[in-house]
Amino acid sequence: MSQNYVITIVGPTAIGKTALSIKLAQHYNSEIVSADSRQFFKEMAIGTAVPSQEELSAVPHHFIQHKSIKEPFNVGDFERDAISKIEELHQKNPIVVMAGGSGLYVKAVTKGLDYFPEVDSEIRTTLNLKLEMEGLMPLQEQLKTLDLETYNAIAIDNPKRVIRALEICIGTNKPYSSFLTNSEKHRAFKTIQIGLNAERSVIYDRINQRVDIMIDNGLLEEAKALLPFKDLNALNTVGYKELFAYFEGESTLDFAISEIKKNTRRFAKRQLTWFRKDNSITWFDYETDVETIVNYINAQMC
Repeated sequence: MSQNYVITIVGPTAIGKTALSIKLAQHYNSEIVSADSRQFFKEMAIGTAVPSQEELSAVPHHFIQHKSIKEPFNVGDFERDAISKIEELHQKNPIVVMAGGSGLYVKAVTKGLDYFPEVDSEIRTTLNLKLEMEGLMPLQEQLKTLDLETYNAIAIDNPKRVIRALEICIGTNKPYSSFLTNSEKHRAFKTIQIGLNAERSVIYDRINQRVDIMIDNGLLEEAKALLPFKDLNALNTVGYKELFAYFEGESTLDFAISEIKKNTRRFAKRQLTWFRKDNSITWFDYETDVETIVNYINAQMC
């Protein structure tokens, strides 16, 4: 095979991306690059549904628990490191499998990041002060007014994402979304994108079951150990922030668990909104047998 390929597996959380990526990597005798930004951090195993030791030993994985929550690691860093790793893996095998639900991180590898102009740093300072004094909701409403498209697309519960979009809107007098040019960088490989999906009720049931399993597996203990670091960006994550509120007496445990389920369902909805904008993704039902998906992939490589 003269052409190199990256097979990406995307879709909402809890849909089965890990299981499919392992089956595909085994079929092609390949390795897996993770594009799940929540699984990069070694201190956050349970709450981010890191693959089990059995799954990790079945196929070599990269970018799983390779950073500490105390180490800065952003999407630009991931683009650089992941492209380097893919080039290295392609020297051994023309096929690499990439799996993850973080749409921006998948895009960084497959198409490259968009360019955003520099803006006055005082804008971010002012927005952070507003966040501290008034909370996140006024910033969300401001973004909704200035750039509804971005408001509907980003993780709106993440203050860092909201402030980043707002500072571009304010600093340039243009919507953040207007800088999403969709101009692709040249890559030394072709991408075959597979999306997994299911009926909404099925996705929600799988999410609820996963959260219950996380609680049974020790998520409370994991989150409690991370409470001193709750202000780090890595921990502004569904599954942790709700439990931090419980530990600090702001809610009951039952309420915190119900909030984790609710916010994870909202996250899954945003993931689907993001991925459905990409016409290069071919969608399969989550129960589709691997042979059908392999046949589709092979046909794309002919």
